[in-house]
Amino acid sequence: MLSSEDRRLLEILSEDCRLTYEELSVQTGLTVEYISERIRKWEEDKVIVQYRPLINWERTGLERVSAIIDVKVLPQRGYGFDKIAKRLQKFPEIKAVYLMSGGYDLSLLVEGRTMQEVALFVAEKLAPLEHIQSTATHFMLRKYKQDGVNFMGDEEAPQRLVISP
Repeated sequence: MLSSEDRRLLEILSEDCRLTYEELSVQTGLTVEYISERIRKWEEDKVIVQYRPLINWERTGLERVSAIIDVKVLPQRGYGFDKIAKRLQKFPEIKAVYLMSGGYDLSLLVEGRTMQEVALFVAEKLAPLEHIQSTATHFMLRKYKQDGVNFMGDEEAPQRLVISP
């Protein structure tokens, strides 16, 4: 169980992992030694899994398409969905795999250079896999917010025209 201080420290780190131990100490009131030891232990225990920037790829000019793919699977006896999820995470196109409740079993975040590339991945690699019953692909058209970060910045949202009879 996390203490309130540890929870606060993790929340601050999740917002900006570039802060120094000294800056974290000022924000939390914890000692630099305590923070250093906690972070080392969290990294060792895989509580902190990775440090990485959040990039707004739309502003880079690179072609990049993201899609959420809902997948119905036939779970394997004795393994449930875990064995299928482990197999799916090996595909480099799949950036995230989630077990879901509702109409589909797994939800995948898939990235490719074009919509056609993602569609071919689904048709040629994903759908033919054993235990995959069906898929539903939802292409992301625009990202407004991710991980609590507003991707629109100071841009004003496009306004719809009012249509009246």
